[in-house]
Amino acid sequence: MDYADEISKRRTFAIISHPDAGKTTLTEKFLLFGGAIQVAGAVKSNKIRKSTSSDFMDIERQRGISVATSVMGFDYNGLKINLLDTPGHKDFAEDTYRTLTAVDSVILVVDCVKGVEEQTLRLMEVCRMRKTPVIIFVNKLDREGKNPFELLDELETKLNIHVQPLSWPISMGTSFKGVYNLYNNSLYLFRPGGVTVATDVIEIQGIADPVLDQQLGDYAVQLRQDVELIAGTHNPFDVNAYLSGDLAPVFFGSAINNFGVKELLDTFTGIAPTPGSRPTNQRIVQADEKDFTGFVFKIHANLDPRHRDRIAFIRVCSGKFERNKMFLHVRLGKNIRFTSPASFLGARKSIVDEAFPGDVIGLYDTGNFKIGDTLTEGEKLMFQGIPTFSPEVFKELVNMDPGKSKQLAKGIEQLTDEGVAQLFTQQQGNRRIVGTVGQLQFDVLQYRLEHEYNAKCRFDPMNIYKACWITAEDKLEMDKFCRFKSDRIATDKDGNIVFLAESEWVLRNMIEANPGIEFHFTSEFKREMQDVKK
Repeated sequence: MDYADEISKRRTFAIISHPDAGKTTLTEKFLLFGGAIQVAGAVKSNKIRKSTSSDFMDIERQRGISVATSVMGFDYNGLKINLLDTPGHKDFAEDTYRTLTAVDSVILVVDCVKGVEEQTLRLMEVCRMRKTPVIIFVNKLDREGKNPFELLDELETKLNIHVQPLSWPISMGTSFKGVYNLYNNSLYLFRPGGVTVATDVIEIQGIADPVLDQQLGDYAVQLRQDVELIAGTHNPFDVNAYLSGDLAPVFFGSAINNFGVKELLDTFTGIAPTPGSRPTNQRIVQADEKDFTGFVFKIHANLDPRHRDRIAFIRVCSGKFERNKMFLHVRLGKNIRFTSPASFLGARKSIVDEAFPGDVIGLYDTGNFKIGDTLTEGEKLMFQGIPTFSPEVFKELVNMDPGKSKQLAKGIEQLTDEGVAQLFTQQQGNRRIVGTVGQLQFDVLQYRLEHEYNAKCRFDPMNIYKACWITAEDKLEMDKFCRFKSDRIATDKDGNIVFLAESEWVLRNMIEANPGIEFHFTSEFKREMQDVKK
């Protein structure tokens, strides 16, 4: 098979949602239909003694939530599917934002009972900003939820995007019968239970087919009325409008019961985009270029705690990645060979010899990589749009066991490399300050430090409103500012100077009083500095 065929086979997407909308359950069902697993692990079921494939960390299994993006690859209908299951909780939104830079499309899961929620709005804003194609899956139709037409109006109004149903629910709650596929005029009836693939597909000749009456009884009348109304208010589905991010197809179903999942997957694999171009600081990289390029969008320490392995996840953007071939690490300016690149299904991994655009592979890392790093076959370019944001919550890291100081130092260094928390060091008092976007991240850090590094600690709150990276063209002016505000100055892990503002008023005052100092609220300025140095 040639290079172009390999690219056309790839579908790389993320599943995103507000917490508890059913995102991880939908992921499991996709893996079931792809044959990657045989039995789905219900996230909150006491009857099924099996954890989900995507939630593989101990704390995820205990809490029943996703706290880190999981990478899963499987085959379906001759295609290579790269699926990224993201955290839904807002405290881990930054991990999700970065994951969206590594995918070509998105499936957004919405709870039919709750409708559009806060985190759904935030995630959709990122998708619209990047013009990422989105398919919406309205989940939990086995429960009594909002009227489907009301949901369509809410989706269109709140998400600020045109929507078009491609499947339609037949009742809901205890009387839920299944879904009618508007895209190919077929009827899907499903059995509840949902831990194995169980599908009844009824072949029909359009909405007027009397088979509908035999299968659905009185529900067939309502279905015909709904389909007629949809046909009168929506134009035929425009694939190009979807691919340009202007139109979101909508599917209805119940992931836990396999209702509506297969036609979602079938339609998605048919219309979703193949790997696309990516911007760099030098030019636009096209997927069909022959030379390899890729970037790191995620780092995970201790994926297997027994081996203390650190994995850098890289999205292949162009060319072919080959095992044991030398590639240029652009930021470090050195060539590196990878002997054991791996593909993943949650925590399970297998060695791969090659990878193509759209693929996500894991590279064993000894500390060379940072999020946003680029690999090429020699060209000096850096992929853009993968920033680190200024944290919102700050706490001092306090060692509870002086005998484990080395373990704690190593642990916090490696865990903050993952990008869900940032580490700042204040020379005055040699304080280590951790910044995150939410409280839950501190709970996860404390748990992982104790259970993965055998280091006990606590996090004490600090009076910090915002951490801003600061730069100045005049070194003397920078030195003067740092002396003047020495008690509020720290450095990040890369040695960049950071100003720790105790309030919004103080920050605004400092910006106005020091025009020679530039205050930065994302890490993108670091790329600009690297470009200048080159």
